[in-house]
Amino acid sequence: MSTGMTPGPETRGELGAVRIANEVVGVIAGLAATEVAGIAGMSGGIAGGIAEMLGRKNLSKGVKVEVGEREAAIDLYVVVNFGVRIADVAAQVQTNVKQAVEEMTGLAVVEVNLHVQGVVFPDEPREEERKLR
Repeated sequence: MSTGMTPGPETRGELGAVRIANEVVGVIAGLAATEVAGIAGMSGGIAGGIAEMLGRKNLSKGVKVEVGEREAAIDLYVVVNFGVRIADVAAQVQTNVKQAVEEMTGLAVVEVNLHVQGVVFPDEPREEERKLR
């Protein structure tokens, strides 16, 4: 049976093999990243000079994963909220992603690289709200 996912590392036990698809590692990393306050979402790239923000169903598209037999390197493409300290948010994302992937997969995460693709600004008040002020 084919799932259409890229096969990841294989762990052999006495009962058989366990394979974790790279996309599964990507989803775990994407979810762990978006749990951090200050992350607006994952980025699918830049279109027309503006970062495209992905919905929750496409979390792994903002993640690039390289998986070896026992180690993983992860690149995350994110959009941050305006006003956050990017260095602090990035450090928290790296910690969350490393911890989540290692706990759920047993892989050793050797690096988590964060690529900030854009900034989301707070919504401007609508015209009606401006008139009320």
